[in-house]
Amino acid sequence: MAFRSTGELAQTVSRLKLVEPEHLDECLAEVGGGGPDDLLRLLEKKHYVTSYQASVLGRGRTDGLVLGGYKLMYKNASGSFARVYRACAIADGRMLGLKVLRDRWAKDPRQVAQFRREAELCRRLRHRNIVPIYEIGNENGFHFFTMEFVEGGNLRDFLRIRGKLSPVEATRCTLEMAEGLDYALSMGCTHRDLKLTNVLMGTDGVAKLVDFGLAGDYGLSGSAASDADGVERALEYATLEKGTNAPDHDPRSDLYFLGAIYYELLTGTPPYPPTSSRDERKRLSRYTNIRPLKSVEPNIPPRIAQIAERLMKVNPDLRYQKPSEVVADLRSVLAEMTDAADERGAAGGGKGAAGEDGQPVIMFVESRHDQQNVLREYFSRRGARVLMVTDPGRALVRLKSNPPDCLVLIGQSVGDEIGEVFAKAVATIGERPIACVAVLAEEQGEVAPTLQTSKLARVLVQPIKLRELRDQIARALRRAR
Repeated sequence: MAFRSTGELAQTVSRLKLVEPEHLDECLAEVGGGGPDDLLRLLEKKHYVTSYQASVLGRGRTDGLVLGGYKLMYKNASGSFARVYRACAIADGRMLGLKVLRDRWAKDPRQVAQFRREAELCRRLRHRNIVPIYEIGNENGFHFFTMEFVEGGNLRDFLRIRGKLSPVEATRCTLEMAEGLDYALSMGCTHRDLKLTNVLMGTDGVAKLVDFGLAGDYGLSGSAASDADGVERALEYATLEKGTNAPDHDPRSDLYFLGAIYYELLTGTPPYPPTSSRDERKRLSRYTNIRPLKSVEPNIPPRIAQIAERLMKVNPDLRYQKPSEVVADLRSVLAEMTDAADERGAAGGGKGAAGEDGQPVIMFVESRHDQQNVLREYFSRRGARVLMVTDPGRALVRLKSNPPDCLVLIGQSVGDEIGEVFAKAVATIGERPIACVAVLAEEQGEVAPTLQTSKLARVLVQPIKLRELRDQIARALRRAR
């Protein structure tokens, strides 16, 4: 710990406005004569500072914890070029995303210019399916900009939980991406780095394009920026365009990689093998030897297969030429599938499952506000729709009337009745494909052997990590399907 005293740490935390004064006073009184390590551990235990803030402060650092009036809460994503944080506005408590150029590039004028270019280019974009950029700043050598914070995760995280999407879900998600691309092109902008990690899926089920760092800017002349203008190209885009004699920054290239995402949403399998090798990514054959979609998923509706395969035509002249054409076809096929589903539902064929049209629904019985926030953030970022219930009785009623895909009982909140509540939940679920997980407190561990478990009903005993809980839920959900 680089702080020499508890008082010095307290002054720093107060000056940065990381903790409310009353919460800091509470912890100072409780820590008594303890040192700065003790105070920091207590602040983190009570969730007055986040684990990220505690780790930075623990190294005696404060730089970068607050930028432009926003305190950085958690690191959400990290790449070789920049990092993205969940940030909170000190003035009013608003949650935003804050993207920071990595230190290694902060003194490189070319990289700084590219970073600012992304922010300036995208600040003018305002569309439901594009993450908006708000403020651009430079403070104490940190280059950053703020954007909407999307509660959820990227499509890669989403697919790790879901495996693959139904044709309706995959088509709706691809339609939203295509609508974002169509709007961006109407504003003179292409994406140029479309991939699963650059599409966010919010807890509201809306897909949003993010990270236009390599975007092509058509400006007023209608011609794209070239490599000579200092704008780099994603290696996949460069390989495809060079190998097919397409122009640099061809807007149709976005549509090929939109098709690659559609393919993976439908099948759960990427169309070409993932690799970090630059040599492999530079081979045109990687993008041409694609296994036909119907051979991977024979039950895919023919029209959907036709759209996906046309998007991924290697010859750009045979591909869709504009996003608006893709939007029209996707809307048409989605309407056909929706009408067919409505007809089946009217005939009594609807499934009525809680999460069939979106993320799996996980309902937690948890009464502690701080723990609710931790669970909601962790699981929603990884593709789940999270419900919080404080009363076990209400959860049991919900199981009968409108059940989630998974019920998680947190023993510390349920209390001494955890065994009885778990047994009632399992009995209520019966033969229905609903998962149930009980997370017992350490002192409740002796109850575990008395509880009846199954492939869908699982019992865990603290201490466990969130990742372990997620893995158990994912396994139970897979068995439920």
